[in-house]
Amino acid sequence: MSVVAATLITAISKFLQIYFVLLIVRILLSWFPNIDWSNPIFSTISQLTDPYLNLFRSIIPPIGGLDLSAILAILALQLVSGLVTAAGSSVVAMTYGYGGF
Repeated sequence: MSVVAATLITAISKFLQIYFVLLIVRILLSWFPNIDWSNPIFSTISQLTDPYLNLFRSIIPPIGGLDLSAILAILALQLVSGLVTAAGSSVVAMTYGYGGF
């Protein structure tokens, strides 16, 4: 059972890393106003990241044209990623019998 949990936590951790990269790409693309968002690649990135970013946009609206909600979104994603990684480390330590206990 612990091997399955370790594998699941590893998969979630990898997913969060990939999502972080997508989020950074989306934020960087927003700096270029001439981007054609109907392009399938840009549209897919937008569809994957905008629901998550919209959660934080409802908390922090754009101020003077600057969307500061992306900073909070990145911090939250990094916090969750760190928690998942820490949980994964403890599950792996319990599974394979090494740790500080």
